[in-house]
Amino acid sequence: MIVLLLIPLIIHLATGNGGVALTGGSEEEESSEESSGGEGGGEESSEEGGGEQASTGDFDAEGFARDNCASCHGQDFSGGMGPALAGTSLDEATFTETVRKGKGSMPAFSQDQIADEDLTALYEFMAGQ
Repeated sequence: MIVLLLIPLIIHLATGNGGVALTGGSEEEESSEESSGGEGGGEESSEEGGGEQASTGDFDAEGFARDNCASCHGQDFSGGMGPALAGTSLDEATFTETVRKGKGSMPAFSQDQIADEDLTALYEFMAGQ
């Protein structure tokens, strides 16, 4: 259990940006970037420089979720250490607020980590699961 709690912290410290992907790379890119310093940024999914803006072009909601959310919310987003996200019953405003501010052990994700438009796409992906 302690190991599961330490993984997000290690990723956060290693990446300098909370482990959140800034562009929408592949899972393989994410894995190599996590080990070199980049929720984990798959929700989301390439960690190239903590100062870059989140991508709003070719955002991969599933990739971002796989890289940033699956470790706590389950590989199929049906729940794990965190609650289920698949088919979420949350409205978009509550989902957005939770992602932006964090909740409990869930980290907050800033606009630099995921743009508003991409957060809407992430919500739509989760609601459609």
